[in-house]
Amino acid sequence: MRTPDSITAEAILPLVGGPANVVSVAHCMTRLRLGLRDRSLVQEAALRALPAVLGVVADDATYQIVLGPGTVARVTPEFEALLTAAPAGAAERQAAGAPGLLATAPAGPPADSTAERLAARGAELQADRRRRNSTPVRIMLRRIADIFVPLIPALIGCGVVAGLNGLLVNLGWLPGITPALTAIASGFMALIPVFVGYNTAKEFGGTPVLGGAVAAIVVYAGVAKVTVSGTALSPGQGGVLGALTAALLGTYVEKWIRGRVPDALDVLVTPTLTVLITGLVTLYGLMYAAGELATAIGTAANWLLDHTGALAGLVLGGLFLPLVMLGLHQALIPIHTTLIEQQGYTILLPILAMAGAGQVGAALAVYVRLRHDTSLRTTIRSALPAGLLGVGEPLIYGVSLPLGRPFVTACAGGAAGGAFVGFFSMLGDKVGSTAIGPSGWALFPLLNGSRGPVLAAAVYAGGLLTGYVVGFAATYFYGLAGLSVARARVEP
Repeated sequence: MRTPDSITAEAILPLVGGPANVVSVAHCMTRLRLGLRDRSLVQEAALRALPAVLGVVADDATYQIVLGPGTVARVTPEFEALLTAAPAGAAERQAAGAPGLLATAPAGPPADSTAERLAARGAELQADRRRRNSTPVRIMLRRIADIFVPLIPALIGCGVVAGLNGLLVNLGWLPGITPALTAIASGFMALIPVFVGYNTAKEFGGTPVLGGAVAAIVVYAGVAKVTVSGTALSPGQGGVLGALTAALLGTYVEKWIRGRVPDALDVLVTPTLTVLITGLVTLYGLMYAAGELATAIGTAANWLLDHTGALAGLVLGGLFLPLVMLGLHQALIPIHTTLIEQQGYTILLPILAMAGAGQVGAALAVYVRLRHDTSLRTTIRSALPAGLLGVGEPLIYGVSLPLGRPFVTACAGGAAGGAFVGFFSMLGDKVGSTAIGPSGWALFPLLNGSRGPVLAAAVYAGGLLTGYVVGFAATYFYGLAGLSVARARVEP
């Protein structure tokens, strides 16, 4: 029986070049991530026109189709099933453009519509961003992000359970079940370094289970018996940063040994020496160094918001959209994870999420001002629900960035929302997220803070409202100056 998700998968496949053009399939919280042989076969305009597609983002490694939370998790297995079931020869015919088993998607908006022009402009900006992002540092940041992205569903699930458990504990309800909820919420976080090590080795070309093995040393209770410079180590010291560096070192050690050991001895010698050498370096160097770095990150974040909260929120909320454009936001993922390990929540994510609020406010102002532009208003209407849930790419690349000034005024809205949340942090009302991934309204179930989840949700809601209002006002009065309504009009 065909479902809406299978229909979406069937529509997407021919538009990305057919089965023969797809070499890998994965998904994160909102995006279907495809490895493609030849991107010139992608029919991007028709792909964007599909009702379920909220936008596309192409980086150096994958072609990403934004479907939104929930939808992407249902569409991905349907898409994979189509690849598995493709008859012999059908993949090659579809990749070559010949008629295949799957229907071609309907055409997009008229070529002369504002939405089409803005989509083309957005695609140009994305291509320019990809060229600028192809530097060694940014490529490394993307690879680090790829280590943590697969962990986000577990972080969210455990984060929601942790938030619910915290609420029950504060209210004094169900004392018989809260210990069980604590175990459920904390089990993954206690072992997250193992998963980070596994993914690190996988990402950098090592044996994943060896990466997990050396990272497991970080959380093993027996490290408390190991003394370094007269001080006993603590289980978990260094956290995800220690696990990441240990697994990365292990990957290079494994490759170095494998290149020098006879094939007959490889299966015995390579894993043994990899675990032994990397384990010793981890115990007597990496755990201490990573622990000091993790402590410094937590101390710096708390000091920043305690003493300069409003200013820090202004800067962080205002600059987050440009950071996303430059690909530098990926450097924050290990920092978020470290803060969650230390404090139970990251105090940075709610502030950064205000950038999305400014974006929504800016889009609403464009919608109101350009009321005669049917195509652009249609684009905004379809993208706003995703924007409210923290999926900002459709609004960024379809509306604000191609228009220019609305992108700047969206940043102003984000800055105002960030300053609001940061100001309350200065008053002692810290707002944090128990997991990374969602933002916008989707972040509410994950909120916690120094004075409990209820007050944290209230402050966060105030920040969102501030971002919406300032983003709207700045765009309405200043962001569209010089942009003629007649220029964007597509109907008489």
